[in-house]
Amino acid sequence: MSRPLPFTCEKQPASGSIGMVVTNHPLGSAAGTEMLSAGGNAIDAAVSALLTLTVVEPMMVGIAGGGLSHVRLHDGTHVVMDALSCAAKAMSAEIYEPVSDIPPNHMEVKERRNTVGPSAVAVPGNLAGWCRLHEKYGKLPFADLVEPAIRAASRGFLATHYLSGAVNEFREDLGNDPECARVLMPEGRPPRFGERIFMHDYADSLRLIAREGAAALHGGALGMALADRLATGEADAGWVTLDDLRSYRPVERDVIVGTYRGYEIIGPPPPASSGVHIVQMLNILESYEVSALGFGSVEGLDLLARTIALAFDDRRAASGDPDFVDVPVERLTSKDYAADCRRRLGSNAHLARQTESADTTHVTVADRDGNIVTATHTINGLFGARFMVPGTGIIPNNYMMNYDPHPGRALSIEPGKRVPTSMAPMIVSKDGTPCFALGLPGGLRIFPSAMQAIVNLIDHGMSLQEAVEAPRIWTQGLEVEIEKPLAPAAGTLAQNGHDVKVVPHIGGGMNAISFEDDRLTGAACWRADGTAMGIGGGLARPGVRFWPDKAPDEDDSETKTANKAKQ
Repeated sequence: MSRPLPFTCEKQPASGSIGMVVTNHPLGSAAGTEMLSAGGNAIDAAVSALLTLTVVEPMMVGIAGGGLSHVRLHDGTHVVMDALSCAAKAMSAEIYEPVSDIPPNHMEVKERRNTVGPSAVAVPGNLAGWCRLHEKYGKLPFADLVEPAIRAASRGFLATHYLSGAVNEFREDLGNDPECARVLMPEGRPPRFGERIFMHDYADSLRLIAREGAAALHGGALGMALADRLATGEADAGWVTLDDLRSYRPVERDVIVGTYRGYEIIGPPPPASSGVHIVQMLNILESYEVSALGFGSVEGLDLLARTIALAFDDRRAASGDPDFVDVPVERLTSKDYAADCRRRLGSNAHLARQTESADTTHVTVADRDGNIVTATHTINGLFGARFMVPGTGIIPNNYMMNYDPHPGRALSIEPGKRVPTSMAPMIVSKDGTPCFALGLPGGLRIFPSAMQAIVNLIDHGMSLQEAVEAPRIWTQGLEVEIEKPLAPAAGTLAQNGHDVKVVPHIGGGMNAISFEDDRLTGAACWRADGTAMGIGGGLARPGVRFWPDKAPDEDDSETKTANKAKQ
């Protein structure tokens, strides 16, 4: 008999037969559900949900950000739409002055020029990627997809505790920008829970996007407004120009595929590190009786910590934009390499700390036809570069904080380069049939958390809700973070040589969908405003209508025609 789990789920799953939408805000999930109900597919629903999240989660995601969408089409084809931000043409490795050459603050620069303000902005890709997805795989008119976002921006939406807390955390930076202060702190303070927020300028920008698509930003009026705001003529000026915006193209990439105990593990390729290193970590774990160790046991946590640390060592040594860096994908994902990894578990160097923003959003969507989207998108840090382009409501990204400000390094700035990301929009299948789709925000904590959810489902036999809410462990080779329900193991882990730190939560709000027979189950965890919405029921049987007096005779021509069509 297995021992009880050391936690209790705080949320309930949803189920449906026609479609499922799970996002980190109720209005995001409602937008996706609206598209499915209107006859759209999972791609339509995901794009509409993401556009709506740019309104209701302005701290996490925006059209001037970047991210990855992993799509599984009804015919079984997988594609990753890489809409990550990249360095502008005028950027070089010497544009910033680092504050230190050694960790932990080696990624910081003087005057925070890679974090706050116009000089922190990289060339965005979100809107271009979403429009490309819709153009290739969507069904509904694009303007339909934008409508829920326009509605939320123009009619207003209620502030959640999550949004209010984010505004409060960065109230000084946001207060220094007149546009951010006007929209997000109209009373001179962060919005209180339940207060209505309006984004009228952004609603107008969305209306323009509904008419013009990505061209509105990538060469049109919104792009001109962004470029003008960045070209301050002062020391804080940015480098992204209208030509950079016009030239940006999302990249369609093939997925990484591995196996774990008979399941196919499918994720994004470089510059995402998740597909490679989730497969690597699962290859390592495959030779251990993970199930027998039990969830949350000291032995199991010790194994996870050493496996995650080893993956981070390899990530430091070999990850990056494949157009600039040779990433040995086949070696890192091979079973033979996993055997070598097992021999050196616990002997990692752990010399450097990597950095990556922990603030983003995720959506997971599925329709009745077998289309699946799992997508992670961001403006990088909370509220991106922490200013708003006047007259547009657009908050640009601060992606430049992810580049190494020192010349001559793997992550040094080069025009067109995209930096590695931990985003992990994952799909797990068996014999080609989808079993689970999942993802989450959380920066460097994303892909180890996604791996643990997969282990929870396959090894520990958890329900989907349990798998996404389960307490997590994380390390990159220095201290080992564990969530509070795992705290009883801290002492023994410390005796095993780990520097343990108990934290409130690791990573952000995971959301996921499972597939079983004709039922879709959606789950979202307590770490965000995640909401699962499923659709059941459907249209009337062909030939049915309301008869106030009596049903028609069997030879009724309309009934015959309907029955014939049904056959």
